[in-house]
Amino acid sequence: MTFKEKIIGPRIPDDLSQEEKEKFLRPTFLLAIAGFCLLISIFLPYWSLTLHAPQYPDGLKIVAYLNQVTGDVHEIDELNHYIGMRKMEDAAQLERSLSIVMIIVISLLTISAIFIHNQWAALLSLPALVYPLVFLGDLYFWLWNFGTHLDPKAPLSTSVKPFVPPVLGTGHVGQFKTVATWDVGLWLAILASILIALGLYYHRKAYKPLVERIKINQN
Repeated sequence: MTFKEKIIGPRIPDDLSQEEKEKFLRPTFLLAIAGFCLLISIFLPYWSLTLHAPQYPDGLKIVAYLNQVTGDVHEIDELNHYIGMRKMEDAAQLERSLSIVMIIVISLLTISAIFIHNQWAALLSLPALVYPLVFLGDLYFWLWNFGTHLDPKAPLSTSVKPFVPPVLGTGHVGQFKTVATWDVGLWLAILASILIALGLYYHRKAYKPLVERIKINQN
C-alpha cells in the first residue's frame, strides 16, 4: 500500500458497472448534503424561548442564532434583573465569537471526507456528527449556570428559588411560564448528523472491500 493510499485510501476502479458506481456515489451525496446543511444553519435561528406572564399577554420572545440573540432581549433582561439573573449578553461569549468559523471548519471537514476512502473519513466527519449534542450540552450549561447562580442582593431574590430554564418544552418560574423550542438551524444540524451517520455506513460498505483487497494482495 502506497503512502497516498494509506492517507486517502484506495482509488475507485475504472471498470465498474453502473450499479457498482452508485455504491460510491451514495456516501458522497450524503456527506456533501450534510456539510451544506451545516453551512446553511449558520444563517438560521437555533433556539427560541417565549416568556408568558399576566402583564405580557402576547408573551416576550428571544431567538438564539449561533452568534447572537434577538427579540425582546432588553425586556427579558429587565425582568431577570429583579430576580438576580445576569444579562443574556454575558452568556457563551467565547462560543458566540467562534461559532461561525467553527461551523465553517467542521462543514468543510465533512465535505472533505468525500475524498477520503478509508477509516479517516469517519474522523473528519466526527465533529459534525456530534455537534448538535455539543450545542445542546453547552446551551443547558448556560441555562443552568444563569438559573442557579442568582444574585442574592436582587430586589426579588427571596421570592424565586434557583431554577433551570428548559432546553425544550415548558417551564415555570414564579408567575411566569417559559416555552422553549428548537429552531430550524438546530434541526438542520440534527439532519446533518443523521446524513453523516448514513453516509459513513455506506462509505464503509463501499470502500472496506477495496481496502481489504489491497491488504490481501500485499500478503
